[in-house]
Amino acid sequence: MARPKVILQVYPVMPTDGEEGRKAARPIGRDGPLYNKIIHEWTDVLKAAEALGVWGAATIEHHLHSEGYELGPNPGALNAYWAAKLDKMHVGAMGYVMATQDPIRVAEETAIIDHLSNGRFFVGFARGYQSRWANILGQFTESVATVSDGSSADQKNREIFEERVQMVIDCWTKDSLQLSGQYYQAPYPLETGVEGYPAWKIARDAGCEGEIDGNGAVQAISVVPSPYQRPYPPVFVATSKSEESIRYCARMGFYPLHFTAFDKVVRGNEIYIEEAKKVGKTYRTGERQNIVRWVHICESEQEYNRKLRDYDLDIYKNFYGPFFPQFPTGDVDDDEMIENIKKSGIYIGGTVDQVRNEWIDIYNKVPCEYITLIFHFAQQPKEDCINTISRFMTEVWPHLEYDDSLVEPPVRDLVDA
Repeated sequence: MARPKVILQVYPVMPTDGEEGRKAARPIGRDGPLYNKIIHEWTDVLKAAEALGVWGAATIEHHLHSEGYELGPNPGALNAYWAAKLDKMHVGAMGYVMATQDPIRVAEETAIIDHLSNGRFFVGFARGYQSRWANILGQFTESVATVSDGSSADQKNREIFEERVQMVIDCWTKDSLQLSGQYYQAPYPLETGVEGYPAWKIARDAGCEGEIDGNGAVQAISVVPSPYQRPYPPVFVATSKSEESIRYCARMGFYPLHFTAFDKVVRGNEIYIEEAKKVGKTYRTGERQNIVRWVHICESEQEYNRKLRDYDLDIYKNFYGPFFPQFPTGDVDDDEMIENIKKSGIYIGGTVDQVRNEWIDIYNKVPCEYITLIFHFAQQPKEDCINTISRFMTEVWPHLEYDDSLVEPPVRDLVDA
């Protein structure tokens, strides 16, 4: 038997005294001294989590939030920094929004971080749902943000996402290749290759075979370095509304992140197992599954309500609510909104007994291999984050187990290859 691997996912939120404080501090996302303080306190949180046995730390890719919600423009830079500061904890991003990313650059960056961390690295990919920045950064493919609504724009986003993720995989695993996609090509232009490369002779003779033709044109690419882990780092994909995303994860051997209520986690696990069988893989219930939850461990219901009001209400009411219909928007009483957050299915809060019992009930039904705990740090202060992580790891996590006898072994690192 084994205990689940816990990942700490931080959605960095610049702290204010609620909605009115955020308006008064505009644009707090541009407050350099405050961000500097937060980014270093963040490392303190991760070091404390590592000492408590937390398996991994992750952040997001979000851009241009001048109002101070979810400042995550460069997950790779943070991962590289954390890899240098932490001794055992895995680091990663959940994840790179691939419809807005160059696949070669992602393959290069993630491979380097994999080496810097000596294989303590995982990669997350996401489709992107925020038009404010995804439409801007995705302009060269004419990709737009999507909320999995089945529209033509949603379908195009999925096509670009899946094409570019496959290109990253190919860049990681093939010594040389051509990228011949509908939305991306390399070398470019693919029909002729890159003609007139001045140093073509040494590239032809010392580089990968077939990269350079006899006329000095670049006809293939070789993405360097290759990853430390073989064949490549573990890959996670965020899923919420779309069953197709779970089927895609099963076919690709990726780990789905379930940002959903528990009934959908159960169904998602079933879909994953069914789809994996079609490609010759047999998984037990919970294997390769990653359940995502916000957790507050409190002494009373009153304290739980206070934490939701102080740490989560502002972002849910003004940011998540407009994107996701399960959260009411407009003129909604704060108390009603807090109750709605509790009923969302993605929060587990209350006394330690309540939290423990709810997690035990989950694991009796779907013992997920991974748990991702999300915090709105630094709206939730450093001390409170550390206290919550400590209580979860000492009073809840020891009661959660899964049978790892059938679990596929982890990806081998370069030393073992």
